Amino acid sequence: MKKTFLALVCCLYFATGIAIGQEDGAKLAKSAGKSLATYNMDRANNKAKLDDAKMKIDQALQTAEAQALPSAWLTKGDVYSTFIEGDMARRLIDPKAPLSGDNDALVAYDAYKKAYDISVKKYDKSDAIKGILAAQPHLINVGVDKYTSGAFDKSYASFAAALEAHDVLKANEQKSSLDDVKQYDDITYFTGKSASLAKMQKEAMVYYERLYKKGTDNPDVYQGIYDAKVEMGDAAGADKILIEGRAKFPDDPSLLFTEINALLKADKLNELTDRLKQAIAKEPNNIGLYVTMGNVYDNLFQKMLKDKNEAKATEFFNEALKYYNDALTRDPKNVDATYSSGALYYNKAAALTIEMNEITDYSAAGLKKMDALKTQVMGLFDKALPYFQKAENLNPNDLNTLIALTEIYARKEDDLSLEFKKRLTTVKNGGKNESAYFKQ
Repeated sequence: MKKTFLALVCCLYFATGIAIGQEDGAKLAKSAGKSLATYNMDRANNKAKLDDAKMKIDQALQTAEAQALPSAWLTKGDVYSTFIEGDMARRLIDPKAPLSGDNDALVAYDAYKKAYDISVKKYDKSDAIKGILAAQPHLINVGVDKYTSGAFDKSYASFAAALEAHDVLKANEQKSSLDDVKQYDDITYFTGKSASLAKMQKEAMVYYERLYKKGTDNPDVYQGIYDAKVEMGDAAGADKILIEGRAKFPDDPSLLFTEINALLKADKLNELTDRLKQAIAKEPNNIGLYVTMGNVYDNLFQKMLKDKNEAKATEFFNEALKYYNDALTRDPKNVDATYSSGALYYNKAAALTIEMNEITDYSAAGLKKMDALKTQVMGLFDKALPYFQKAENLNPNDLNTLIALTEIYARKEDDLSLEFKKRLTTVKNGGKNESAYFKQ
């Protein structure tokens, strides 16, 4: 009975303690306001008062009583606004000065917005609007800071709040930092871009579509919608917006390259050549475009070989070699163009080898045909060899180059096949060849 009585006393004590804590929420919020006022009277000598105000208001707003008070939320907004304003003032002197908090502008805005939402009295609403007006430019600045540092989820939150602040301010006939249409559209775009980079595609689409429905003249919006739809698995939607974007912005290189990559992925090689020619006309010094064009013609060449269309195969072979040579003219050490040139001859030789192996006629005529094919094969290997030698010099650990060199030297019955077989084994086992065999 005695133990039960003591337990009841303890329960009453804790319940009373909670009640007291809740009752103190309003007093603590008021005390936080006084600390902030003291700080503002003499900022140089009362720095500790700002930290005291922050501690008190954060503690106060853990109570239901303070959470119901617009004045408490206004105090929190004022405290965090003071921090961010100090940070921005320091950055005028030192642009790299660190921020006091992760995003005090966002904390301040959220507090003012809460005060605005729950306010009944006109003056509380007015104070909340003033706070939102002051916080908005800081939200934009911090958003830019987070974006450039790669914290895309945080830049999204800051930019989205700045846009929301704009809506609140305009609803109350106030000026906004985003009154300029171009600046508003730019922040809207970067809100979507930030969300997309943070893998928040549904959120990104909200802002991209806002600009899309306005009839944007920014091709990056179409690129953003395309990327988001691809990430969301909406291939049909992505293709549709890409076609629309290309039609609206035919000269935009980003959308052009996106279309090229989409066609490559879909293996629509015939459609690629026109797009790549457009891209080369726009960027004549882009080596990668020449290599890609060479690869496209290389693939078309191999397709024609399988279809036994010799005329087209020869045409596409020559086109592929031309574009690889165009790349090497601009960059003689481009390893992709170097290897691909060798592979072009090698693959043609491989196709003839298959044809040679299919000969079952061992008459004089059949043997003569076999010898003629063998001569062609070895001639093609001889043409491929200098490219593979140069490719090995540029990258002595490329698996495909080492395989080709091993095969060619084995066909030529050259002992170098053993050297490259050894080098190939080293790479296959996870090792590295310390230096190239061929010196240029």
